[in-house]
Amino acid sequence: MRVTALTRSLSAALLILFGLAAAAVPQISAADTRDAAQQRVSASRDVLHQLIGMPDRGAPDWLLARAQGIAVIPGVIKIGFIVGGRRGHGLLFVRGKHGRWSDGSFITLTSGSIGWQIGAQSTDVVLVFTTPQSIRGIRKGQFTLGADASVAAGPVGRSASAGTNVKLRAEVYSYSRSRGLFAGVSLDGGALQIDHKTNRAYYGNDTSTDRILATPPLKAPAAMKRLRDMLDRYAPTKAQQKAPD
Repeated sequence: MRVTALTRSLSAALLILFGLAAAAVPQISAADTRDAAQQRVSASRDVLHQLIGMPDRGAPDWLLARAQGIAVIPGVIKIGFIVGGRRGHGLLFVRGKHGRWSDGSFITLTSGSIGWQIGAQSTDVVLVFTTPQSIRGIRKGQFTLGADASVAAGPVGRSASAGTNVKLRAEVYSYSRSRGLFAGVSLDGGALQIDHKTNRAYYGNDTSTDRILATPPLKAPAAMKRLRDMLDRYAPTKAQQKAPD
């Protein structure tokens, strides 16, 4: 699935507009950024519990077992009047050595669209990455869904057959949650970026993105450790599922 030049240009323009808007407001203190990060971790835990802890409502086991990375962006704001856009802040987790999950790096999601639309809406967005190449793209800088990696609406429910996409042609599967229910969503043109400022506020100024996403994980705050443990428990690889306790 190819992203049109127009959609990609809209996403780039929205990144600039959101950046200008952020520059126009008073600087947020490190303590405020840390508090916002903690709230994001808590909200992400709730979204992940719904997506992977209750498989009849969220992503099927066969897809999670193949996941190389999972991004969860709670409370993505979608605003539009003819030209629309999405903006959200969330977390990216990467599967590492022996199938274990890393701590979460803070990220942003920005996307644009054009067409008849009006109003505002807040939804939770989850992305399941099936290739390590797509994860490397995010770590290098700005990453555009649909252009740098193919993206498809994700199948929902334990009974969703792998035959939906037998060869897993898509590199990224996307979900949105509204009113407690997950559904596949199209996010072509969405730009993902590492949120370095929030990473520094949450983990410390000397902690790099590569170190955050490494396994074994660093010594993270307790709330992040609980989130990582949830992924280890609910999203194991096939080999881990077969291993004896």
